[in-house]
Amino acid sequence: MLGAAIGVVGITFGVLAGAAGLGLAKASAMSMLVFTGASQFAAVGVIDSGGSAFAAVGGALLLAARNALYGIRLSELLRTDGLRRYFGAQLVIDESTAMATAQSSEAARRGAFWITGLSVFVFWNIGTVAGVLLGSVLGDPRVWGLDAAFLASFVALIGPHVATRPGQVAALVGAAIAIVTVPVAPAGAPILLAVVAIGPALFVERGLR
Repeated sequence: MLGAAIGVVGITFGVLAGAAGLGLAKASAMSMLVFTGASQFAAVGVIDSGGSAFAAVGGALLLAARNALYGIRLSELLRTDGLRRYFGAQLVIDESTAMATAQSSEAARRGAFWITGLSVFVFWNIGTVAGVLLGSVLGDPRVWGLDAAFLASFVALIGPHVATRPGQVAALVGAAIAIVTVPVAPAGAPILLAVVAIGPALFVERGLR
């Protein structure tokens, strides 16, 4: 279900990528190799507005930096090694991390990570191809409400986490940091700065233990 929903967002990306002049090959390569929606949307937005490739890559890298933090956490939870570890690194995204960390056992975390990561990867790439090919037919994705699907998927992902006290603390502190820094910080920076919210959340979690 989540993978299919993200596939709809992939269609939006495909439409926007096609409109920005990337073409099917470049858009598909980005979805397969970069495979992180926020960074891809940011890069396409810069390109479409006439920005340089350096600015597009820089903004995308800034947004993707959070995935490195996800990887550190998931390496502790999943304990994957060998080739599975390298392949799994490509699937470290918001959705797979959220689903894995919401589980209570190691087996459940492994299953949630791989099922979510693989399904999102497949549907995201299918959506990208469909969006590029059907872009001229679909027109502006905002007319169809496709632009809201990306945000809606994040709202669904945080549900299990904000049900806990540490999750609520992280959400409130992170939101406060983002609101304060968005007007003054470079694009993408508020997301990285909001990572600071993990500290208070961990403090509360240890107190509960």
